[in-house]
Amino acid sequence: MDITDQLDEFVDEWDRRRRIAAQLVAYLVYYYRICKHANTVDRMIMPNDQIKDRERRRNELMYDIRTSESSRGLIRMSPEAFETLCNILQTSGRLTATRRATIEEQVSKFLYMLGHNVRNRVTSFFFYRSLETTSRHYHCVLRAIISLEDQFLKQPNRSEVPPQILHSSRFFPYFKDCIGALDGTHVRVKVSPIDAPRYRGRKDYPTQNVLAACSFDLRFTYVLPGWEGTASDSRIIKNALTREDNLQIPEGKYYLVDAGYMLKSSLLPPYKGIRYHLKEYSTRAPENARELFNHGHASLRNAIERCFGVLKKRFPIIGSMTDPTYSFDTQTEIILACCILHNFLMGVDPDENIIAEVDRELENGTQPREALRYRDNDDEDARRGAIIRDNIAAAMWNDYVLN
Repeated sequence: MDITDQLDEFVDEWDRRRRIAAQLVAYLVYYYRICKHANTVDRMIMPNDQIKDRERRRNELMYDIRTSESSRGLIRMSPEAFETLCNILQTSGRLTATRRATIEEQVSKFLYMLGHNVRNRVTSFFFYRSLETTSRHYHCVLRAIISLEDQFLKQPNRSEVPPQILHSSRFFPYFKDCIGALDGTHVRVKVSPIDAPRYRGRKDYPTQNVLAACSFDLRFTYVLPGWEGTASDSRIIKNALTREDNLQIPEGKYYLVDAGYMLKSSLLPPYKGIRYHLKEYSTRAPENARELFNHGHASLRNAIERCFGVLKKRFPIIGSMTDPTYSFDTQTEIILACCILHNFLMGVDPDENIIAEVDRELENGTQPREALRYRDNDDEDARRGAIIRDNIAAAMWNDYVLN
């Protein structure tokens, strides 16, 4: 075969591959347009009376959500709170109505999926919408909720003493410089088999370790999702304190943490080897300064356990043990969105029934996990933290003995 024949074969093969590529692109474009306009296509092939019936049922559902207490079972909030949330999203410009779907419908679908941990197909059926429309609305609302982070996730400042401390003789003035409680919680995630070992920590399934701080009115002040389940609490807190969007602890202030964290002037864990959990003091009162400090510490730090409990009760999508259907990045965004919604609802619709249920479970359930024990830092900051803790314990004990 001479060079001319070889060149002809090469050109023929090139043309063949080019035609295949062109056909593939055409198919992809066609598929994209079908998906984009799936709702329109459904309406074109659906009988008119069926379209009207779907719209009627959807309107009835939305009417119940907007006006009746059944909204709590459907979207985990009262009609008044739902209306307030929709108004916030609308006035912020982050979410707009479409030609066929109001803001209220879009937000309802999103909240229904968070509150029931159901798949897109179930929500699509429940709201009489196509799969594509339901998925698109879900992600639009997710992005809109996350845009409210600065409005609803605010870190405490230096000047204010938390009212729960200021107005309690049990905690004031001893814990006057405490600005909240901090801990981590595990949320199940979906990762590749290659990455799974890094995310499979103390659970039998992959999780991400979410660091969060809260105030004593059960509102999150800082949330850092995304760490693999095997990451230690101390490693995560070091990153939280040094990253660009860092955990801010004003000079002279501190968070209460469990024994899994190193002692610092800004992070006060309880005394190790001393009675700590509240149940341990139910039958026998504190007998020395360290026990009294640990009792007060546990009572205040309990806020973060309650926060996580209420969050997961209201939004089972992050509390469920079932295998998630979303990617890791989307699941991380969902956690942040749920924390933002939690703070919003603690201001307008706390739902005392959920809080009471969580409190009963914490009181009657098994003891919280025993934190991994780390040796305290032998540095100047750790020594300052030890002095702060000892001074608080001594002041509490002196007043306790006198009274």
